[in-house]
Amino acid sequence: MMNNPSGERPAPAVHAEGLTVVRGGRTVIDDLTFDVVPASVTGLLGPSGCGKSSLMRAIVGTQAKVTGTLEVLGRPAGAAVLRPRVGYVTQDPSVYGDLTARQNLDYYAAVLGIPRRERAGQVTRALTDVDLTSHADVLTGKLSGGQHSRVSLAVALLGSPELLVLDEPTVGLDPVLRRDLWDLFHRLAAERGTTLLISSHVMDEADRCESLLLMRAGRLLAAGSPDALRARTHTESIEGAFLHLVDKARADETAAV
Repeated sequence: MMNNPSGERPAPAVHAEGLTVVRGGRTVIDDLTFDVVPASVTGLLGPSGCGKSSLMRAIVGTQAKVTGTLEVLGRPAGAAVLRPRVGYVTQDPSVYGDLTARQNLDYYAAVLGIPRRERAGQVTRALTDVDLTSHADVLTGKLSGGQHSRVSLAVALLGSPELLVLDEPTVGLDPVLRRDLWDLFHRLAAERGTTLLISSHVMDEADRCESLLLMRAGRLLAAGSPDALRARTHTESIEGAFLHLVDKARADETAAV
């Protein structure tokens, strides 16, 4: 995390208060309040279907029927000025299989409005960041699943975004590639001051994060560092902490009936 010489607490990269999302008449995100610390790696953990993707879409401004307060980098989520400042990787690859990795990045660099004189350098840096320089001129459709995912991540890195929102970027990848990507995420936070919000339903990835948001059924169970959550729940693992918090939430719901 970047140093703060003034000693003052930096403004959150993401601030949510009373955040609610309704989709198809059903509340999929229910009254969330949290902050994401800038220049850090924050994990958004919870089972599939708990609302992680809806929350990420709300943060990047592509989710409809959002109420409450949601500020991103000091601006309302979805504001036009945030487009070059926020990178977003969805679960499904969003690149073209009939273009090479380099051509995909060059195309998206143009869409982002990166000046032509800067595009080649930006593309090369993004390819280097995700270790794809040796496959830069291979059609994306011929790349492996892990390489395909890295092309999508490279697109999100174009323009040096201040916030990266990554929806389950390591799911289905082999252990070595997962480790390498997590190393990259921490380098981006430490060396470039990038804020990363990374979702996963794999609890063993929790200890790779500096702070966590634990979700269940559209609600926030808890927030804090892995160590703090284990201490709070008197458990030895984040999975144990999560299960403890789920049991407590169920007991509270039963008591309220």
